[in-house]
Amino acid sequence: MAKDDKTAPQTLPRYSNTFTPEVNAEIRRAAATGIYDIRGGGAKRKVPHFDDLVFLGASMSRYPLEGYRERCDTNVVLGTRFAKKPIELKIPITIAGMSFGALSAQAKEALGRGATMAGTSTTTGDGGMTPEERGQSERLVYQYLPSRYGMNPVDLRKADAIEVVVGQGAKPGGGGMLLGQKISDRVAEMRTLPKGIDQRSACRHPDWTGPDDLEIKILELREITGWEKPIYVKVGAARPFFDTTLAVKAGADVVVIDGMQGGTAATQDVFIEHVGIPTLACIREAVAALQELNMHREVQLIVSGGIRSGADVAKALALGADAVSIGTAAMIAIGDNDPKWEAEYQALGSTAGAYDDWHEGRDPAGISTQDPELAKRLDPVEAGRRLNNYLKVMTLEAQTLARACGKNHVNNLEPEDLQALTVEAAAMAKVPLAGTSWIPGQGGM
Repeated sequence: MAKDDKTAPQTLPRYSNTFTPEVNAEIRRAAATGIYDIRGGGAKRKVPHFDDLVFLGASMSRYPLEGYRERCDTNVVLGTRFAKKPIELKIPITIAGMSFGALSAQAKEALGRGATMAGTSTTTGDGGMTPEERGQSERLVYQYLPSRYGMNPVDLRKADAIEVVVGQGAKPGGGGMLLGQKISDRVAEMRTLPKGIDQRSACRHPDWTGPDDLEIKILELREITGWEKPIYVKVGAARPFFDTTLAVKAGADVVVIDGMQGGTAATQDVFIEHVGIPTLACIREAVAALQELNMHREVQLIVSGGIRSGADVAKALALGADAVSIGTAAMIAIGDNDPKWEAEYQALGSTAGAYDDWHEGRDPAGISTQDPELAKRLDPVEAGRRLNNYLKVMTLEAQTLARACGKNHVNNLEPEDLQALTVEAAAMAKVPLAGTSWIPGQGGM
């Protein structure tokens, strides 16, 4: 048959699974600019996640609770180990640390308003405490990071808890970044930085290099705050068993594990996609460490990174967490990536639902920006109401699932209530593959 015979069957073009269009576009971008890509939004690759687990609702062998007549409680107390004043929350869903600087003052205020209405806590993030956030947050956790931006004993004492940040899910082992266009007069004053100059913070604390030094630092923080405040230690998901063990031995009241889907921090794309492990793989390892030390439930475990729904919350609690923390989902709830700004997202070379250049400070929604005109777009009162609604729905969903499993408290959910739909999820969560008693690596059929 002639090669140019138009009647011959046509072979469809085949894309490489290695050199995909996205990979090729990144190669061309790198070749044109000579700089690595920076973004937020967390890992975008598909990894085993909570969707790969299902609950075993009660039927014959378990007795479900009637939602209209029988209670299912959601309260949780954090910091019961050493703190004189543990934090009492109405729901097991907290707001993760996102700084003023990365976020607008209006966004920080909205997070405080919504968290307070829902009966939970919010967290300062890097860069210090704003009056709006403290004024609207009934329970506020102060993050103590390597940069120490804005850190002072007065604000430490104003906080309800202190979170020592060793690492976070977007970049375990990596430092922070805030571009000059987001360092306004106010941000510069709070952080003692020059206005308009790019800032990069260290990847480790300047005054300690290991768990022994961390123990000393925790004691210093307790002395500064009169042993009143719970001390959290937050780590990015890398070696959850050992990191949890060391945090507990250093004296932490609460351990926070942030999986690789945690994405409110902007950093190199290569970091986001290739450093850290999925949230699902962290929980049982951290719980095992706590159990080995006889500290499970005495030292509370908070899990973050890709939490989106009440089902995710319930599954994290069933695997042994005491509470979860949300960041990206909270931003979406208050208005981030809203399709009503689609034309402006398009003008930035993105689209609603995919916009992740939060570090550039041009967010049309007025959330991840310091541009006063853009920030005015966000009404903190309305945004706070939306966040409260979202937290209420998540809590109701978690309660519904707990009742279906016969539990009168969401924290009574347990691994035996779950099975996995994939071998990978079964291995990570250490629950049986659906329809079998087989947990990969643990035998059974």
